Amino acid sequence: MPQLSGNRRSYDHRIRQIVCETGNPRIFQHLRIPRSTTASWMSRGCRSVVSLDWQQDIASVLDENERLKRRTERQTAIIRLLVVLLKLSGFRLDEQRLPDGTAKGRVLRAVDRCKDALSLKSALHLVRLSPARYHAWKQADRRCELDDRSSCPRSHPTQLTPAEVSTIKEMVTTAEYRHMPLRALSLYAQRAGYVFASATTWAKLVRQRGWRRPRRRVYPAKPKTGIRATHPNEYWHIDVTVIRLVDDTKAYLHAVIDNFSRRILSWRLSERLDPTTTCEILKEAGKDGGKPG
Repeated sequence: MPQLSGNRRSYDHRIRQIVCETGNPRIFQHLRIPRSTTASWMSRGCRSVVSLDWQQDIASVLDENERLKRRTERQTAIIRLLVVLLKLSGFRLDEQRLPDGTAKGRVLRAVDRCKDALSLKSALHLVRLSPARYHAWKQADRRCELDDRSSCPRSHPTQLTPAEVSTIKEMVTTAEYRHMPLRALSLYAQRAGYVFASATTWAKLVRQRGWRRPRRRVYPAKPKTGIRATHPNEYWHIDVTVIRLVDDTKAYLHAVIDNFSRRILSWRLSERLDPTTTCEILKEAGKDGGKPG
């Protein structure tokens, strides 16, 4: 039968072939083919047509078509799963966790959509998800517990509200409370009625959110330059050095050193640490008037 393609008729190639072979332009009068069309067919002759081999069994053709259709659906399902994974992972190829419940829900929906084309085992193997974790996620999805930090008030009625978390962040990061440790800060917040949360909860929030407490030097910086004398005998230094001998005994070397000249004014070696030895070498250094001994 002729078919309309827009405003132009199209005919089966076998009709043209029969008209050319018989040379009779009126053989298909019931089709009402224009004479100009049959005349052009006869003048131009038959065309080479690429078509299906009708010698083949129709059942095998339908079977092959069905197999190609299933293969296309399988490849489409694989591509959809990979696209979902790439979007959730930020186009990174290294393995990482999905703590967000929304991301887990998208993975579950993508796997469910592929069940008609892929087996559950193949889909889970493709997304690197074990069957046990998949069924655990499905159960958690029904209980509103997919998120690692669940925001569902039905499952965690005592969890902190966003306003309380914001108050904790403000108290942790402000310079006003920088001198207070987290435990003291949490107790102060409870007494003041700001937030009723334990110090463990405060530490967990600081660790998870990456909050940094302000640091500033409370005491003045230590001087890098020590005591410097301007003339001899202005400053003396007293030091005791412990010397371990070969026989595992100890000897104590007491010495008085002048800060300006760095000379030893008086010294003494004793077998035990005795404060009277320090007094004696100070007297000797004073008798000599600061002259090196």
